[in-house]
Amino acid sequence: MPRVAVFNCKGGVGKTTTVLNLAAATARAGQSPLLMDLDPQAHLTRIWKEPPQDASYSLFGFYQGAHTLLSIEQEWPELGGLIPAHGQLMKVDTVFGKGPAILNKLRSGLDALDGQRSKRDVLIDCCPYLGVLSLNAIFACDFLLIPVSTDYLSLDAAHQVTHALRALQPVLKRRIERRYVLTRFDRRRRMSSNVRELLLEKYGDEVCTTVISENVAVAESPFQRKDVFSHQATSTGAADYTALFWELRRAGFLT
Repeated sequence: MPRVAVFNCKGGVGKTTTVLNLAAATARAGQSPLLMDLDPQAHLTRIWKEPPQDASYSLFGFYQGAHTLLSIEQEWPELGGLIPAHGQLMKVDTVFGKGPAILNKLRSGLDALDGQRSKRDVLIDCCPYLGVLSLNAIFACDFLLIPVSTDYLSLDAAHQVTHALRALQPVLKRRIERRYVLTRFDRRRRMSSNVRELLLEKYGDEVCTTVISENVAVAESPFQRKDVFSHQATSTGAADYTALFWELRRAGFLT
């Protein structure tokens, strides 16, 4: 089953929201995805409920070698499973170094999990910087989804991701297939159209046709600890994420 990492080098572009709502759309299509929170800020985990008090029962415990992914997976009713984050994840870069073993640890853990559970789509919420955690996601994923909010700093951060992927390609020995998706798109603002035009000019067919509009329901739903479908199924945001799910499914990113 596909492993999709959702990553950009800038915060506030909609990574967590996109993971949450794509997982919800996947569940609505009859699948049971696995969500993974690879961000020390643990925003995705906090939407589910509070992060584990004991860091060893989060992804940090997996990196410590204290637990397997299977032993720390939690049920997320109506969505699937969750591998939760903890603030201690911020120590991964300094504590565990940057050698090949640590960079491939998540991929190895997911391979082992595939042997223990029926295979599922995996959606990885990455931290907003290029370090050991995000590199783990890149090394583990089949596909990369890059959210780009419609501002120039977010666009610049997407270019940084692209340059990093180009530099990593000889190490990975493959080109990771990717898509760029515009988020917080406001049709009333000229800048939204400008950013879209620049993105299309640079990346062409790798830019998703679907855009995620600036939408109150999308912004409100995490506060309610809900995905946008549970919060307001008839909203523009729910329609946008449904369209994005089907576009990615047709491209083979999701099943």
